[in-house]
Amino acid sequence: MAYPGVARIEFPILQELVATGGAEDVRFLYARLVGYFPQLAAEDVHAISNGHREQWRRLVQRAGRTLSDKRQIERRRGHWVVTAVGRRRAADEALQFSLSVGAGEGARQSSELSHTDAQQMLMDVGRVLGYHAESEFEYYDVVWRASELSPRLSHVFEVQRKGNIDAALAKLKRAYEAQRSKPFLVVTNEHDTVRAQKQMSQARTGPFHEIGRVTAILSFEQLQRLHRALTSVEDLLAEIFE
Repeated sequence: MAYPGVARIEFPILQELVATGGAEDVRFLYARLVGYFPQLAAEDVHAISNGHREQWRRLVQRAGRTLSDKRQIERRRGHWVVTAVGRRRAADEALQFSLSVGAGEGARQSSELSHTDAQQMLMDVGRVLGYHAESEFEYYDVVWRASELSPRLSHVFEVQRKGNIDAALAKLKRAYEAQRSKPFLVVTNEHDTVRAQKQMSQARTGPFHEIGRVTAILSFEQLQRLHRALTSVEDLLAEIFE
């Protein structure tokens, strides 16, 4: 497992502390910080959330010590408190991030996601929402079911990073016609979104117009945002709905 370096964990720690009012128990930070790093595999995310990844805890602690040395946080018996210096850094880096995204950085990072990365994110999102998620099920990229024993595929996802969109739409159409599964097409960017929408236009009499009204299209960037938002509160959702 390629864990992020200590330096990359510093800013997420500051963001989390600012978001929670300035202080937090480090035990809760371990799991929430995972959402900032979608490259972590599902089994590692699950283990970290249950407190079984000592390497991750050591990395977070090292990042905390570094921030403390920089006087950006204070560590008080398991509680970390962001300082005025830390708040300034969080605000400054957030501004820099916003400017870079406005200049196209977000699209660049999203385009670097692999087909497998997108599949893993869909698996994680399904798990957080309470579905049984599988990748490469039959000939679909990712499917969600109500449970492992459920025969119906409630959601079907096709990830189209490059190549012929028609092939992906054909699979989604088959899933919809077979079980009225909810079809999702995940594409790299807005250009591909427009292209897919044209293929499914209700005005067309082509082979895919029937699923135009029921198919949801997600960009890689939207998937990243959804993944980060949900995995960062996975433990909280589990407590609410247990």
